[in-house]
Amino acid sequence: MASELIYRGPESLPVPDSYTPKPHKPWFTVIRPLRYLLREQRIVFLFAGIAIASLIFAFLPSSRSGGSSYANTGIYDSYLPSESTQSQVAHRIIYQNRVGFGSFNSGGKIPLGLQRKSLRIVVTGGAGFVGSHLVDRLIARGDSVIVVDNFFTGRKENVMHHFGNPRFELIRHDVVEPLLLEVDQIYHLACPASPVHYKHNPVKTIISFLLFITNFHKTNVVGTLNMLGLAKRVGARFLLTSTSEVYGDPLEHPQKETYWGNVNPIGVRSCYDEGKRTAETLTMDYHRGAEVEVRIARIFNTYGPRMCIDDGRVVSNFVAQALRKEPLTVYGDGKQTRSFQFVSDLVEGLMRLMEGEHVGPFNLGNPGEFTMLELAKVVQETIDPNAQIVHKPNTEDDPHKRKPDISKAKELLGWEPKVALRNGLPMMVQDFRQRIFGDQKEDSGKITTA
Repeated sequence: MASELIYRGPESLPVPDSYTPKPHKPWFTVIRPLRYLLREQRIVFLFAGIAIASLIFAFLPSSRSGGSSYANTGIYDSYLPSESTQSQVAHRIIYQNRVGFGSFNSGGKIPLGLQRKSLRIVVTGGAGFVGSHLVDRLIARGDSVIVVDNFFTGRKENVMHHFGNPRFELIRHDVVEPLLLEVDQIYHLACPASPVHYKHNPVKTIISFLLFITNFHKTNVVGTLNMLGLAKRVGARFLLTSTSEVYGDPLEHPQKETYWGNVNPIGVRSCYDEGKRTAETLTMDYHRGAEVEVRIARIFNTYGPRMCIDDGRVVSNFVAQALRKEPLTVYGDGKQTRSFQFVSDLVEGLMRLMEGEHVGPFNLGNPGEFTMLELAKVVQETIDPNAQIVHKPNTEDDPHKRKPDISKAKELLGWEPKVALRNGLPMMVQDFRQRIFGDQKEDSGKITTA
């Protein structure tokens, strides 16, 4: 009988099928968050939070209304001689209507997520004529502003209305010395814009003028260098306020930004002309070599409230002389021309340049051209029709013509001046009248008391 060999080892295990993933459920990504919200009444708490936030925004004052008492009260109200014409009323609110993004609805309620980020900005020379008006605009926009000024030409009275505002700081400091700050933007305006005319002692005039030149070059060169170094360290955007004087006595009319100028490098005005040209050179070198974000503005003649009364500039000279019943001094034949822009137009241009994407340089001025005799007649019409005009010998290297070509600013910045000379001059006259005769009343009061 044949025997069979029977294998009694472990039976072979079944081979499992190959792995197949679960089918994709496209609706699962939508259902899962809904399940999460529906559990434990989470959706109820969500709507309750939205309702509470809505009540807070509805009944609490907006964050900008607290600062409106410092800058949004219409800073030119006191400069208007009367309210008889609509044009004066329109210029009365010139700053309130030009606040820009971030303040377009300063009286309403802006959701927190839509508010413009507040910047920390330093303004060198911020207590001066142009700087103080720029500070007003920046504070009104909601930014934190640090004013750096040595009060060589600036006045505390120009910024006193911001004292007590937590977003305003004032530092008495000369920019020829280094300064350490943490800021987002730097407006560099620190520089004496016009030498005072010395009249009595010629020797003292020469000595004082030499000292002034030395300090001026320090401010233009060393001060600009310090501010550019600060911008490089903290990554801030830097704006240099240059001048139309870089064109010298121009052979091109009107002057475009591409014109290199006609400057006497050894003349009595060269300290100002060449100092600003050097500042522009330093600014562009920092831009190309250190990748600092820079902006350059070339400012033409500017006038308005808070100008220094006796600083030697033609508009302030004429206005002060007319108010004091003195003859209006015209140097030369009076046929040399200038262009005059109101300070609010300049501030608007500076802010647009800083917030824009173009380096420049940009001409910021009013292309309306006046001879000195025409300007004197406008001052006569505004203040005293009986004011006399006297002629004196012209100053050395005085430019014959000055008129900006602002087509570049119009195209790239969307900027052009709005205030005509005959509309802006009364505001300046009112400010000068208050300061000249107000000071005299105070002095006479002191004498009477004594």
